[in-house]
Amino acid sequence: MSNDQLQQLPSVSEVLLEVKSDTQLHVNYITAIIQGEIRRYRQEAKAGQLKLKRREIVQSILDKIESCAQPSMKNIINGTGVVLHTGFGRAPLSKKVIANAAKKLEGYVNLEFDLDSGKRGERQDHINEMVSAMCGSEKSLIVNNNAAAVLIALNTFAEGKDVIVSRGQEVEIGGSFRIPDVVRKSHCNLVEVGTTNRTHLKDYEKAITKNTGAILWAHTSNYVVKGFTKEVSLTELAELAKKKRVPLVADLGSGALVNMEKLNLPVEKLVADVVWTGAHVITFSGDKLLGGPQSGLIVGKKKFVSAIHKNPLYRTYRCDKWTIALMEESLRTYFSEEKVSGDNLSLKLLTTSQNTLLKRGEKILTVMSKKKIKDLGISLVESKVEAGSGSLPVEAIPSAAFQFKHKTMSVSKLAKAFRVGEQPVVGYTKGNIFYIDLKAVLPNQLSRLIQAIQDV
Repeated sequence: MSNDQLQQLPSVSEVLLEVKSDTQLHVNYITAIIQGEIRRYRQEAKAGQLKLKRREIVQSILDKIESCAQPSMKNIINGTGVVLHTGFGRAPLSKKVIANAAKKLEGYVNLEFDLDSGKRGERQDHINEMVSAMCGSEKSLIVNNNAAAVLIALNTFAEGKDVIVSRGQEVEIGGSFRIPDVVRKSHCNLVEVGTTNRTHLKDYEKAITKNTGAILWAHTSNYVVKGFTKEVSLTELAELAKKKRVPLVADLGSGALVNMEKLNLPVEKLVADVVWTGAHVITFSGDKLLGGPQSGLIVGKKKFVSAIHKNPLYRTYRCDKWTIALMEESLRTYFSEEKVSGDNLSLKLLTTSQNTLLKRGEKILTVMSKKKIKDLGISLVESKVEAGSGSLPVEAIPSAAFQFKHKTMSVSKLAKAFRVGEQPVVGYTKGNIFYIDLKAVLPNQLSRLIQAIQDV
């Protein structure tokens, strides 16, 4: 340990005196940053490895404070090609949707107040009729995500009772969300029927007892099982549930409000079609194929959805004014089962053709310097992407991407250079090639993408 090195360490108060007065951080946070940095430098000094002088240490700490004063959450360019990227907030929201919601939310808002009667209102009323009409259901409910929707539905109908699930539907999605775990956390008993690849109607029928609280049908939206398989249709299951007077909960996962096939996308179950099967309750995500904010939608028979609404757990899962306002505006982007506004960014990006993306890529290359293209080894190629978040898993979606083969910089360093630039760009790597896919790049981000490439 070098005393000379320890003497180079500044005091907390010494650094505090040099912090800019307009730094937008709480003084306690600033102090904690300084203490943490001094502690780190002290460890280096004790090990005899401190190479900086006092002035350099102070400046380094000030730079750290300046860095921490910048927003942690940043607008990024999604070059992964995955439109519904969980790490990037899933469904992107358009400026118009956000602006319309923000306009309503400035100051106070009639979240739970009926302006007509002057009495207490219900926050669900802002979207209930719209969702119900679009899905063909009797009633709807919005909670903070689809996992919460499934959990509260099962807890409402089967707390302390059995929930019957096909072994072939015990799915796991991102974030370690597993159907068996959700059933248990709902305070229900899991009763498995059938096998991984084959489940028959008689399997469900034999499993129903006086202690059966619900049947759970889970859409395997993030994988496909092919070959020697058998699954009971929802219509058959709904008839059995009705006959045995057992609530049928259908976890649809992604949940599409429009015919994906007519939009030239892989087929996905329509929420309205699932409602028509007769299932008592259907749950699906609001921030996947619907294109709205993080939320879970519950639709179905009025009697059953109302029971969920009355569950004391609902208060812990209910959505705030921002989510409801954003969902209302997101729903207004739909005009029919085949027509959607361009303000629904998720569907706009998903339906942009490969030909359009290739033309955008070619246009970008025409404004890039030949030297930059050569140095970064840029070329435009056709690509295939996934929708993301377990949506549309059967077929890859045609896209276009830039591939980068830098002569001297490693692929990991190149990827990081794009991520930490003034305009963060997140792509992906395959082997020794870095890619920026254009599928999820917003049209208004193209000029920023060009600049980001120029800056590397």
